Amino acid sequence: MRIQSQKTFFSGLMFTCVGAAFAIGANNYNVGSAARMGPGYFPLIIGTLLTVLGLVVIASAFTMKTADGDPVGKIAWKPLGFIIGANLLFGVLLAGLHNIGLPAMGLIVAIYALVVVACMAGANFSMKLSLILATVLAVGSYLTFIVGLKLQFQVWPTFISG
Repeated sequence: MRIQSQKTFFSGLMFTCVGAAFAIGANNYNVGSAARMGPGYFPLIIGTLLTVLGLVVIASAFTMKTADGDPVGKIAWKPLGFIIGANLLFGVLLAGLHNIGLPAMGLIVAIYALVVVACMAGANFSMKLSLILATVLAVGSYLTFIVGLKLQFQVWPTFISG
């Protein structure tokens, strides 16, 4: 057996690993049953489905016919760094870092930082478009989580909201 498509094989492998990690991690919580679901039930089901999907994708990598083997290209380090950095920055700004004295900046500031940094990963960065996207996302998040779901977390930095 020979891998016909490297991209398909490695994407299936990624799905399988992530799904298995979620399914295994779900066992740390009470799973319950279909009639009385516990907090681990949903991640267990989703992780299992993702693992099965990954295995199907891996199997298709052996049967799919490609001319050149569909090789995996070089890793795009710049976009990868910006996307991971944007998510880390979002978490730090949302919760703060009390070890270094950085207070929580709230949802709105964290969303603007996330969107601007993540947009820098693209080939054509536009600050104007990034700010428009951040505004739409911030308003939508506020309406969904604060107004709609009535979740309680900091929306604005402490020095603004008091």
